[in-house]
Amino acid sequence: MASIPRWQTFVKPLKAPQGAGAARKVIYVKTGRYEETVRISRRQRNVMLMGDGKGKTVIVGHRSAADGYTTYASATVAAMGSGFIAKGLTIINEAGPDKSQAVALRVGGDLSVVYQCDIEAYQDTLHTHSNRQFYTEDNISGTVDFIFGNSAVVIQNCDIRPRKRRSGQKDMITAQGRTDRNQNTGISIHKCRIAAASDLGDTKVYLGRPWKKYSRTIVMESSLDRSIAAAGWLEWSGQFALNTLYYGEYGNTGPGAGTSGRVKWAGVHTSLSTMDATRFTGGGASAWEPERVRFTTAPASAVFSVGSDLSTLRLPIFSTNAAAWSWAPPGVWLSGEERSGMS
Repeated sequence: MASIPRWQTFVKPLKAPQGAGAARKVIYVKTGRYEETVRISRRQRNVMLMGDGKGKTVIVGHRSAADGYTTYASATVAAMGSGFIAKGLTIINEAGPDKSQAVALRVGGDLSVVYQCDIEAYQDTLHTHSNRQFYTEDNISGTVDFIFGNSAVVIQNCDIRPRKRRSGQKDMITAQGRTDRNQNTGISIHKCRIAAASDLGDTKVYLGRPWKKYSRTIVMESSLDRSIAAAGWLEWSGQFALNTLYYGEYGNTGPGAGTSGRVKWAGVHTSLSTMDATRFTGGGASAWEPERVRFTTAPASAVFSVGSDLSTLRLPIFSTNAAAWSWAPPGVWLSGEERSGMS
């Protein structure tokens, strides 16, 4: 392990050559607080950021719309290269609740996985920008539209935590951005726990609102606490998208799961059939379970370190071999394909 390069920031290991024969560049980030923005470009494929665990390896940014950054540029960590994996990290935007859009994590790489991470901010916490993405065993917290974008994303076995805004203001969890009815994109929240952060108080929480005309979000087999408003879903602006969106609920439990008081918009489906719900699990839940992701050993030439010594590191990495993980089951979530007739 002594031959593995070490740096104190992310810039140099991200630019370093991947090494002959290395299928993946693994950047191990040791316990510590790292105040910097991290950028993984579209050309930087198969990069893994691996930390020591939630609350141990912490990456912090402060950019926000109030300070002159676009939403896109405000992200603390941005990963646009395909095959991106993050494991064991806490990613925070500390701009605060009053600085408008301030993204913690933006992901746009196809076949991206975020596993056992904390993703923390207020407005626009997690930007699921584009392509196919999977999140599992993560904690995602925020206030306004804090899971948003136009990817084909499954969020499974995660804790989703609405946080406190100013007194009397509402929280909205999702703002999905599908712009064309033929896009196979949407947000699927599956087997998650939606529960208020300890500071939420009496703030009412909505499952989502339509950022774009064909917004699509499904909440299924999840636990919803009493912070969820009876109406469930919130308009964006007047009548915009209320007849073209697709919002579905299936098999949810908890005091916030009752659907009798839900809004009656044409695109809201509060009693999906099992067949309909299965369309939004990524080809059946078994194909997405974490244990289906095979572990393998990273070649040393692909491993880089940010922080201190690596003498005790034992490094597993994910393999996204199609035989082990069904990324693109027929007819479901084929991101980037245009298919006529799909709603």
